[in-house]
Amino acid sequence: MRKNLVNWLAAAAIGLTASLAMAGPGPEELTKQLTEEVLAAVEADTEIRAGDTEKAIRLVEERVLPHFNFGHMTALAVGRDWRGASPEQRQALTEQFRTLLVRTYSNALTQYDNQTIVFKPFRGRPDDRDAQVRTEIRQPGAQAIQMDFSLEMVGENWKVYDVVVAGVSLVTNYRASFSQQVRQTGIDGLIESLKVKNRDMVAEKS
Repeated sequence: MRKNLVNWLAAAAIGLTASLAMAGPGPEELTKQLTEEVLAAVEADTEIRAGDTEKAIRLVEERVLPHFNFGHMTALAVGRDWRGASPEQRQALTEQFRTLLVRTYSNALTQYDNQTIVFKPFRGRPDDRDAQVRTEIRQPGAQAIQMDFSLEMVGENWKVYDVVVAGVSLVTNYRASFSQQVRQTGIDGLIESLKVKNRDMVAEKS
């Protein structure tokens, strides 16, 4: 039960911040707008809630991908080994990590079950270029879970670069396993392991 809820939180993190690149409202106001829009879309789509991952993937690709800084997210996940990667390796790592996150979040979207989101007081300033939106996820019969969104300004657009659920970063949570893989097989080995994991996730849904 808790694993499913945490997985759904990861999906909510994408949905809640999908359009933060729009000019105008600040992170908190815009996040609240997207909360209603995205959750309404999932609630109305019986196929996604019934487990149609491919449809969930299309939803993520259409509404989400342009508004995440996957390069920064991958660098955070890879950690210090990122500095030793060539431009080609960095591109391959980013592509595979992006695919992993999209597939993971899309799977989690199918687990939505009437959770509600409560926003905590926003502490940002109008001139900030890095912001944190703090929320609490509530579900009947389960303990409330803290979820924080980390965003940065890239040019004039807000981009999401991390989500922290119950004190655990969904991005840097991969760092230990990635570091171990690099120690064993190098950067190319990590890229190959991500490719295999992505293929396995597709096969599990076939």
